[in-house]
Amino acid sequence: MEIMTLARPGLSELVTAVRGVTHRYADPRTTVFAVADVLREHLPSPEILTEAERAGDAAGYVGHTLYTEDAFSIMAVVWLPGQETAIHDHIAWCAFGVLQGAEYETLYRFDGDHLTEIGRSANQMGHVSGFAPPGDIHRVRNIGEETAISLHVYGADLSATPTSVRHIYDLPVR
Repeated sequence: MEIMTLARPGLSELVTAVRGVTHRYADPRTTVFAVADVLREHLPSPEILTEAERAGDAAGYVGHTLYTEDAFSIMAVVWLPGQETAIHDHIAWCAFGVLQGAEYETLYRFDGDHLTEIGRSANQMGHVSGFAPPGDIHRVRNIGEETAISLHVYGADLSATPTSVRHIYDLPVR
């Protein structure tokens, strides 16, 4: 189900390309890597969002759902400096690309009664990557001085579920 216009710059081409690979593979990891390749090839500019959408919200990072259908959804996320997610994992695979600024990601492993940090990355403008559950526990932050914008392709219909987050982890990190 389309929830917004495909007239946004680059969205129609991206939807067509993602649709072409999501039905090709059954394995989520294979699918997400194929979608990341598509996103790398079709990564739009920040102008996929309106000026007002790119402004963000001082109350917290904001997601703009741009497109949904049964197999996948596309969401742009706007992060003002200092904004971050809780430590969380996801209901489905996700490929993402950074359109503006940088996202700083910390990866964790669940170890029963605590989390262990297993990696960090600074995902700069143009960076594309992907992940699939299990093992996708992370926190994303904008610790830069400019607004960051990222585009996420989730392997779920976000019009049928209120969020892409499966669990929020409130455990000590060791």
